[in-house]
Amino acid sequence: MASAAEQLASNLNWGSIGRATELKKRLWFTVAALVVFRIGAYIPVPGVDPAALAEIFKQNAGGIAGLLDVFSGGSIGRMSVLALSIMPYISASIIMQILTTVVPSLEALKKEGEAGRKKINQYTRYGTVVLATFQAYGIAVGLESQVATAGPVVIDPGVFFRFVTIVTLVGGTLFLMWLGEQITARGVGNGVSLIIFAGIVAALPDALVQTLELGRTGALSALFIIALVIGIVVVVAVVVFVETAQRRIVVQYPKRQVGNRMYGGEASHLPLKINTAGVIPPIFASSLLLFPATIASFQGAGEPGWIQWFSTYLGHGQPAYLIAYIGLIVFFCFFYTTVVFNPTDTADNLKKNGGFIPGIRPGKNTAEYLEYILNRLTVIGALYLSAVCILPELLIARGGVPFYFGGTSLLIVVSVTLDTVTQVQAHLLAHQYEGLIKKARLRGKGR
Repeated sequence: MASAAEQLASNLNWGSIGRATELKKRLWFTVAALVVFRIGAYIPVPGVDPAALAEIFKQNAGGIAGLLDVFSGGSIGRMSVLALSIMPYISASIIMQILTTVVPSLEALKKEGEAGRKKINQYTRYGTVVLATFQAYGIAVGLESQVATAGPVVIDPGVFFRFVTIVTLVGGTLFLMWLGEQITARGVGNGVSLIIFAGIVAALPDALVQTLELGRTGALSALFIIALVIGIVVVVAVVVFVETAQRRIVVQYPKRQVGNRMYGGEASHLPLKINTAGVIPPIFASSLLLFPATIASFQGAGEPGWIQWFSTYLGHGQPAYLIAYIGLIVFFCFFYTTVVFNPTDTADNLKKNGGFIPGIRPGKNTAEYLEYILNRLTVIGALYLSAVCILPELLIARGGVPFYFGGTSLLIVVSVTLDTVTQVQAHLLAHQYEGLIKKARLRGKGR
């Protein structure tokens, strides 16, 4: 059966999408949902002066606001109703993942199966509302204190503006959370990831135009632009290779006799990704490093001394910033890997199902072996993430690249693209299986 599935997968024809009616419906639904998201990114929050906001945001684009604006598709720079994007939901999901490993009651709930998963998802939604409310209130208060040369950012500050801003921004986040769940259920790919993907990709045409314009005016040489394009292609190829690479550990299952038949005895694989932590380490590292710079830019000349020190020595491209960035990425790689993969639980599950790794005793020895392999893979993954994330920082700071498309954005775009293509292939494979089954039934009736 496995060889037949592999043969069928290798014969997949992308032209068969036109004949897969269910897949076409899912694709169109996904496109329509992403169009709705992009339309919402241009609906402004009431009571904000767009000209004054654009001036203030341009001054603060180097902080965490600029990073989040990349993920939101420019919604923060326009202060649209979707300015918070889906990030509060992602933060709440990560917090819940961490809590399920340290809180015994949540850990027991996680092991209850589908019912426990629904309960944890409900807690995640509550956490999303709380986080979005705090962030929306902070944005409202921060906007009220901003004054540009064109005038104050908020036309009529006060309690009513804060209330409207909180309701609008929290409602926008909840709408995106619902839209992402609908894409996952009725479309193709992971809805939340596709929303972030669409926001990042939406900014690429403007960035490309800026780069070509600088090349036309002579600010960037043609040779540098060509080298930049080649470098991007090479980095994307490396990211695709590493993200799809796996360390497959052979797992053997013993034979057992039921009546006159023998069952089991087959070998399978336990796949371990090189980059188990995904894009979480760069996101956390960037947020922590850019947070002091963001506070400093909003407080002006009255910020504390420690914030001034951070702003001076931990700016983009500074040696201290690059060293701290690498250190935080490595730390979060190991930390988040321990959260998402537990060698002891995996070893216990293998032992319960009768599986074992050849040459390794079940139980504690298996857990130690898995932890040994996982640590080695995490080292490679941390070095890979550090290289991918530091290279754009150097290009921005030293090479004068005029747009912020960091390693985190690149990782998200490539990972989401790979995941979506894999799901499309799975739908095509299921469609071909259905066609084979129908043909077999017709032949059976003909006989």
